[in-house]
Amino acid sequence: MQNDILINWSPQEARVAILENGALQELHVERTLERGLVGNVYLGKVARVLPGMQSAFIDIGLERAAFLHVADVWNRQPDGEAPFVAKGAASIVPIEKQIFEGQALMVQVIKEPIGTKGARLSTQISIAGRLLVFLPQDDHIGVSQKIPKDQRDELRSRMQHLAGAQGGGFILRTNGEDATDAELADDIGYLRKAWARIKDASTRMSPQSLLHQDLSLLQRVLRDMVGEATQTIRVDSREQFEALKAFGAEFMPMAAEKLQHYKGERPIFDLFSIDEEIEKALGRRVDLKSGGYLIVDQTEALTTVDVNTGGFVGARNFDDTIFKTNLEAAQAIARQLRLRNLGGIIIVDFIDMVREDHRDAVLAEFRKQLSRDRVKTMAGGFSQLGLVEMTRKRTRESLAHMLCEPCAACQGKGIVKTPRSVAYDIFREILREARQFNPREFRVVASPKVIELFLDEESQHLAGLSEFVGKPVSLQSEAAMGQDQYDIVLL
Repeated sequence: MQNDILINWSPQEARVAILENGALQELHVERTLERGLVGNVYLGKVARVLPGMQSAFIDIGLERAAFLHVADVWNRQPDGEAPFVAKGAASIVPIEKQIFEGQALMVQVIKEPIGTKGARLSTQISIAGRLLVFLPQDDHIGVSQKIPKDQRDELRSRMQHLAGAQGGGFILRTNGEDATDAELADDIGYLRKAWARIKDASTRMSPQSLLHQDLSLLQRVLRDMVGEATQTIRVDSREQFEALKAFGAEFMPMAAEKLQHYKGERPIFDLFSIDEEIEKALGRRVDLKSGGYLIVDQTEALTTVDVNTGGFVGARNFDDTIFKTNLEAAQAIARQLRLRNLGGIIIVDFIDMVREDHRDAVLAEFRKQLSRDRVKTMAGGFSQLGLVEMTRKRTRESLAHMLCEPCAACQGKGIVKTPRSVAYDIFREILREARQFNPREFRVVASPKVIELFLDEESQHLAGLSEFVGKPVSLQSEAAMGQDQYDIVLL
């Protein structure tokens, strides 16, 4: 299926939309202030060596000096497979015999700075690609432990053949399990070029310089998301267009040829109604063209998708109505999973179908739509309860977690108490307070809706309560309060 990539860039945020046949399928967002340091390679300068702590402080040009422990100082071992010596081991070489103050040292950030602590560093460099991790100082070929054991030996021998005798080690990542030799060779070529640039920069630049930064979202677009089916990559920033063209020319010439600078007056996302689609993707309800709809609920443990016919009555009979709604829902659900980037366990409740051939057709259509997903998915058949259970690999935060936060009023529950429920809670609280204290007056401070209820429908009950406790009860409306918030002030 043909696709187009739209890139909307601003100094504070980059957004990438992937369209298939004009419909938004994926959205990727990266914010400048939230971009971390892990993976960055610096030419550091040793500021202090602390033999008592077997550590050193390295100046890499940040606000605080970074921290290097002796266990993170890389040493080539005789077997080539154990670059680190375990903490506390008798054979460990003291840090003061390995580095000295004022020394220029190539280091990589392995842990972000937190609070008053600086970043944690390692001298073993690793460069992540789409399918592989390159270890330029090592010769070991490794395979992700998440790949089944019976496949690892075959994958390792393939990697040894592809890596050749140019030096350096590789680790095959989980998403490289099904990659072709051509895809792996492309990743190897990219990683070797990246390392060559780092080495060259380390000889030219002064200490405290950044030698390599993990790819930005826009660079990852060229590396990971552009394929033969990609028609165009439109960028609305001249500066980013030129930067991507230079990056693509060096590492991905085929992708660079598809770059276009968008010069239109209207914002590029407005042209394709992308922002409207994002707003819809943050809601629970997704309307289908037929009149049916989906309800998508994301919880901590799993995501549920419920299919409903809604107002769809267009088919000849009830069975056909359900079948056509489920077919359309199968396409919409696969799209929503990609767009919302929902991962983990997903339970889909299609409308119950009596006919076996209808169930088979809906399941086949669902699996066909899921096969277009770049992220690994696995869908089972219909369970005894008529549910379809599936999994989708978690690759990053979901769209809702990235763009939203729990509601301050409901604390993420999605519901708040009704004004009447809150009013009755207040009645009970006043009775409790009256048994313990003897104030001159009770003052109720609550949201306008609750106060309105006390003045109208609950006025008789409020008067009865005041008479029962023998104290006046006054009311104060507070617009800043949530519907289920209140205070009882003793005067």
